[in-house]
Amino acid sequence: QALLVQVTKEAISSKGPRITAQISLPGRFLVYMPYSDNVGVSRRIEDRVQRTKLRRMAKKILPRDSGGIIIRTVSEEVTEKKIEHEFKHLRESWNKVLADSKSQEAPALVHRGAQLIDGVIRDLFSDKFDAVRIDSKAIYNEVLEYVKNVDPELSNRVHLHEGEEPLFDKYGVGEEIQRAFERKVPLKLGGHIVIEPTEALVSIDVNTGRFTGKGKKKDPAKTILQTNLGAAQEIAKQLRLRDIGGIIVADFIDMESQAHRDQVLHELKTHLGRDRARTKAFEVSSLGLIEMTRQRVRPSLFNSLTSVCTSCRGVGRVYTPATVLRQIERSLRRAGSAKEEKRIVVRLHPEVALRVIEEEPGLLKRLRSRTRMDLSLRDDPLIGLDEFRLLSGPSEIDVTGKYAVA
Repeated sequence: QALLVQVTKEAISSKGPRITAQISLPGRFLVYMPYSDNVGVSRRIEDRVQRTKLRRMAKKILPRDSGGIIIRTVSEEVTEKKIEHEFKHLRESWNKVLADSKSQEAPALVHRGAQLIDGVIRDLFSDKFDAVRIDSKAIYNEVLEYVKNVDPELSNRVHLHEGEEPLFDKYGVGEEIQRAFERKVPLKLGGHIVIEPTEALVSIDVNTGRFTGKGKKKDPAKTILQTNLGAAQEIAKQLRLRDIGGIIVADFIDMESQAHRDQVLHELKTHLGRDRARTKAFEVSSLGLIEMTRQRVRPSLFNSLTSVCTSCRGVGRVYTPATVLRQIERSLRRAGSAKEEKRIVVRLHPEVALRVIEEEPGLLKRLRSRTRMDLSLRDDPLIGLDEFRLLSGPSEIDVTGKYAVA
């Protein structure tokens, strides 16, 4: 017997994907559940009057025996017409899924959910943001069309980045991604935290470093409290930035005062509460440890952008071919922006070159047009999997250090 199921959690490490027969189709304003009769409102909408109003609105637009819906947080100030329009769209999508499932033989992929960019725009982009900037014209047109359909008031905030300077360079995104791989993270007031992922959990150690407090009268207890409070804020930020999930244990600096322990725990819970993923922090132990959990539905940023190193038998990590290509792309665009090179040969590992042929055949043509340079690729098995070389001109002078980005 064939059964229609949905993947709710990606395969992570040795664990397989999690699936369910309770299908749900997420939209910007609501989640449609064809096999449920539940009508709910996001817990993040706390106002009782507003919750009642939205629940009534949902029941009004929901035909009898047509499933259930959950109103999302972004719908708090949205008109009934917008919600009804999206419900009809999601129901049409569901009818298409049913039709497609009947014409295919199991096992088969019937419907693919929103990809990264679509999901980010759908779930995160709102009037709280001044702008979203995109450096691909094709993706820009796609996003603009989507925003015009679901939330036209935001369409003037979607911008195409056309400058010669790469988008990640202009806004320092590349540097932020690189820092997200570092074990040691400095704290604003001094001290640092050290993040160590393991198979079972992620450990985070808090240290004062050379920070001994401010002012002439040094108070060790106050210094420890300040460091721990700063660490609590940074830990919550790093969990989101690195998309770390599962069990996390934070080893804060020992505090003798129960009031100080409570203050640090409150600070941590406050910042964790801003996370879209479900998080929970437990009481500070006598050893100064705080155990917490964070919802994990996909591999962390570290696991997504790196792969097991074949040279070191899995002890370390190397960038994936897709990640290396993005580094090459940004490096070439930086070279194009400098206007000093006319011809560049890119030496790269055969696996990365294969990625271009199989997955991104139009990459070179697009970069030639963008950078106005004569570009070519040359695979080299002696190059490391996550390395590349930029060779300029007829003499093929190595200019990698001049333009390479992390």
